[in-house]
Amino acid sequence: MVVGDFAIELDTVVIGSGPGGYVAAIRAAEMGQKVAIIEREFIGGVCLNVGCIPSKALIAAGHHYQESLDSTMFGVTTKGVELDFTKTQEWKDNQVVNSLTTGVSFLMKKHKIEVIEGEAFFVDENTLRVIHPDSAQTYSFNNAIVATGSRPIEIPGFKFGGRVLDSTGGLNLKEVPKKFVIIGGGVIGAELGGAYANLGSEVTILEGSPSILPTYEKDMVKLVTDDFKKKNVTVVTKAMAKEAIDNGDSVTVKYEVDGKEESVTADYVMVTVGRRPNTDDLGLEQAGVEVGERGLVKVDKQGRTNVSNIFAIGDIVPGAALAHKASYEAKIAAEAISGKKVEVDYKAMPAVAFTDPELASVGMTIAEAKEAGLEATAYKFPFAGNGRAISLGKTEGFVRLVTTNEDNVIIGAQIGGVGASDMISELSLAVESGMNAEDIALTIHPHPSLGEITMDASELALGLPIHI
Repeated sequence: MVVGDFAIELDTVVIGSGPGGYVAAIRAAEMGQKVAIIEREFIGGVCLNVGCIPSKALIAAGHHYQESLDSTMFGVTTKGVELDFTKTQEWKDNQVVNSLTTGVSFLMKKHKIEVIEGEAFFVDENTLRVIHPDSAQTYSFNNAIVATGSRPIEIPGFKFGGRVLDSTGGLNLKEVPKKFVIIGGGVIGAELGGAYANLGSEVTILEGSPSILPTYEKDMVKLVTDDFKKKNVTVVTKAMAKEAIDNGDSVTVKYEVDGKEESVTADYVMVTVGRRPNTDDLGLEQAGVEVGERGLVKVDKQGRTNVSNIFAIGDIVPGAALAHKASYEAKIAAEAISGKKVEVDYKAMPAVAFTDPELASVGMTIAEAKEAGLEATAYKFPFAGNGRAISLGKTEGFVRLVTTNEDNVIIGAQIGGVGASDMISELSLAVESGMNAEDIALTIHPHPSLGEITMDASELALGLPIHI
């Protein structure tokens, strides 16, 4: 295609097809817009292909393997249990990832969304070019939603390749490492560290801060570190990673703790110290879009940049890098383009770590409530007091509610325990709706269920506990 090609006219164009991009495209189409989506790599983005979905598949596989190895507490004795990791990876890729990406592609066709394969670059505020492997095409557009996501951060001394992996490489190993080092004990590092420990790896986690999972409260993190101890996972905090030395059949990681240099040798090292927004090489500056120092795009409460017809969502804008946050912002941006009076409200943005046990939080912690000048109290009910948790053999953990002293309004909640990722939704609704503890306590919960723990915590907040 020659440089002076004629521009093809588009109405709404979405750049990126992850959980922000594809949701934005579908919602825009539902609002009556003619939509095209541009994707340079794979439909579904990082989350569906090499992120949150495949990681949960490996986590599930690890749980099944551990349960197969030892279920004697239930009176179940097993013999000759073997792990065929090749089949595990085939299941993850074919039955989980492919089924979801195929489903997203079907939804694109259903909503008559044009899918354009290639890499997008802005020419100006109403024009972009899409580069294909052997050609290029110019497009003009009325509105654009940029949802290009993020990529792993590479740190000095740990160039990705060979036995030095990013999270994508960690999810696609051909075999379970005998020894596995993870640099970064945030959510990704802790989740995959737990998954590979369950699959049989000897795992070492090196974390620079005083604690792994630093965004969660200490008593929640202790649930995970206690589980790590049972699985012989070594956690080294306040550790500064220095260098990875490839030995051919292994890798040696040098790190520093309290001024002393240490080293550990493993089959692989995976670096999960954070992610960088994919806003470079997009030509945003040519479109006049303001980008901050860390590569994050400045947007208003509708996701609109300083250029009125260009919106940005997901990992490339300020705030938590969460898939569900991207999807939420996607709907707001698409509806704003259609003229609806909508804006983002992050009052009840849940966060989940799929560790053992799971951690989940929404709204304020008690510390945050006090910092905001609110008079509030935290009430904690243990999983050990719940019949369903006992029957599952999963009694570690608790549900904590943060409620105002004046009228018991639920302003935050934290859960550590089995099923926390599902249980947090009820409390997200409670925070979003301004419910008080009595609203939850008077809601009939099925028995026996983990959901009763939330009801019991609410009764505790009212000073009328039954099961504690």
